[in-house]
Amino acid sequence: MADTSVHPPEDARMGRFEGLLTLWVALAMAAGIAVGALAPGLVNAVAAAEVASINLVVAVLIWAMVYPMMVSVDFGAVAGVAKQPKGLLVTLVVNWLVKPFTMALLAVVFFDHVFAPWIAPEDAAQYIAGLILLGAAPCTAMVFVWSQLTRGDATYTLVQVSVNDLIMVVAFAPIVALLLGVTDVVVPWDTLLLATLLYVVLPLVAGLITRRVLGSQAAIDAFTARIKPLSMTGLIATVAILFGLQGETILSRPGVILLIAVPILIQSYGIFALAYGAAYALRVPHKIAAPCAMIGTSNFFELAVAVAISLFGLNSGAALATVVGVLVEVPVMLSLVAFANRTRSRFPKG
Repeated sequence: MADTSVHPPEDARMGRFEGLLTLWVALAMAAGIAVGALAPGLVNAVAAAEVASINLVVAVLIWAMVYPMMVSVDFGAVAGVAKQPKGLLVTLVVNWLVKPFTMALLAVVFFDHVFAPWIAPEDAAQYIAGLILLGAAPCTAMVFVWSQLTRGDATYTLVQVSVNDLIMVVAFAPIVALLLGVTDVVVPWDTLLLATLLYVVLPLVAGLITRRVLGSQAAIDAFTARIKPLSMTGLIATVAILFGLQGETILSRPGVILLIAVPILIQSYGIFALAYGAAYALRVPHKIAAPCAMIGTSNFFELAVAVAISLFGLNSGAALATVVGVLVEVPVMLSLVAFANRTRSRFPKG
């Protein structure tokens, strides 16, 4: 299988920037909340640029984040994925046989029991529904960013995401219907298809064209080293926009947001521990193990938000719960990226 990891000199250059990435993200959160409070007109204009529940401004930034890793995808090595089936197996088992059900369990435990004294029953039911939607929608786009930050294998990550998306097409609605106890779950196909087109297909085609234009592997390596800061810049800008869009909600309902965040945090770290631990036990190489754990931990928030709005309404507790998932995800994933990088030496190199 082709080695798509970055060479040490390039790592050093990226390391200086990434070393302060958590600080940049924290500043972006604060800036986003401030802009949301002080310039609501600007935030509303950004929010209005939306198609099929996908914000086009955020889509452009995510595209910028995904594109550098797509340049690293070696189509000639796709067949080699079959030689390392364990990573894909871990991803699929955790995403579809574990994650939706543990999220539902945690949601019920916390909102029907632990938080019951502070949350009205009708609100609790809404928050549980939103958390279930999050748990049933594993990541499509952002996992490429987390994979890149952990020096994951770009080709293998693409296959993992692609297989995951194919299963999502047939499994998302039945799982949500089962866990929510409703039968009228309508998958927003426009959201699902547009997100796949914007976040996977287009950057993949652009990456393929770029590889052919550059020609040699040396030229490809040099080009990806130059554009990788674009990915991090896109991440920071995305965080600022997401927190700006939700700034009013954060300031007006901080207590509720903190309560919703508790089961999400437990779920995120628990799912990562399960997937990463299974990959370690199965001796999966780190460049495959890290992304396979990240896919299950991260969420396809556009899909979850869209379904929550269609089922329960724009101002529902379910929609709020899916939005909290968006706000919690980036800090959590950055902490897991840091952990994965610190434990790289304990895995086979592959």
